[in-house]
Amino acid sequence: MFDVGPRNLITDVNGIKVGHAQDANALTGTTVLASAGRLVAAVDVRGGGPGTRETDALDASNLVDALDAIVLSGGSSYGLAAASGVAAKLGAQGQGYQIPGAPLVSPIVPAAILFDLSNGGNKEWGEDPPYDRLGREAFDALAVDFPLGNVGAGLGAKAGAYKGGVGSASAVNDAGVQVGALVAVNPFGSPVMPGCSAFWAWPFERDKEFGGARPPADYDPVQSGLPQDTKAGPIPGANTTIGIVATNVALSPAQMKRVAMMAQDGYARAIRPIHTMGDGDVVFSVTTGELVPDDSQPGIVSLVGSVAADCMARAIARGVYAAESIGAMKSYRDVFGVS
Repeated sequence: MFDVGPRNLITDVNGIKVGHAQDANALTGTTVLASAGRLVAAVDVRGGGPGTRETDALDASNLVDALDAIVLSGGSSYGLAAASGVAAKLGAQGQGYQIPGAPLVSPIVPAAILFDLSNGGNKEWGEDPPYDRLGREAFDALAVDFPLGNVGAGLGAKAGAYKGGVGSASAVNDAGVQVGALVAVNPFGSPVMPGCSAFWAWPFERDKEFGGARPPADYDPVQSGLPQDTKAGPIPGANTTIGIVATNVALSPAQMKRVAMMAQDGYARAIRPIHTMGDGDVVFSVTTGELVPDDSQPGIVSLVGSVAADCMARAIARGVYAAESIGAMKSYRDVFGVS
């Protein structure tokens, strides 16, 4: 039996920290996840318009077997520069992939970006986009406690017809297994069931963590065509949900790939439609390797992947629920009059 972790954040996985930085003028931001050591990791890309950095390095058949940090950022392709800022900070403190005889380590910092260029804010930055700076600031802000909603990569996000944001959730059990999710929610599809105030993720909610709204008893979830509260048009590349799932269970890169694939189901449980040509959906998976599974824990990969998917669905709804209105982007709570 899994319970919500003490913080209900991805940092309930021991050793994980998260930091945000944002530029209020440009209405954009960056979120960084890291730990004191390197993390075995994998990635799964499902959307039709992804924007990523160093994801090929995470292929289990390749040389690199761990990473040093992950960056989630607004700014579309400009936002990938945030990873360079993080890599500079890591390299300066000597953390990275060590090649024998080389004078410097090589920090491995994969990244994924979402499109927030048309969601308001002053993006006229010329030849000086803010993302290298934002990456450094988010790295400096790494902590076990962090806010949700209009922060970091979620500042300029929009989720269907609602203001998007950063969400997180966790689950732990008596056997010591820890699982968590972190996500920046900016999809074309809607996180809310059409015609009511319930989130698509409502069956997975714990302790009214995103308001407790439920659909009517006679609600028919089968909809024809696209829901009315998607974005105005599925512009290719103008959306994207980007996230990370973490665990403390020691798994191989190949096993972590399966966890990332399973965690994508959390997107499908919380957003409709998802993985469209206009979305760049990405899920990273990381493990601290603190808990070594034994023969009494068969199916541990399936267990971690299943719980990660549930955490991801909850994190998506929490991110939208925590977001606040900015200009024309109205929050879920304002739309439905929730205090």
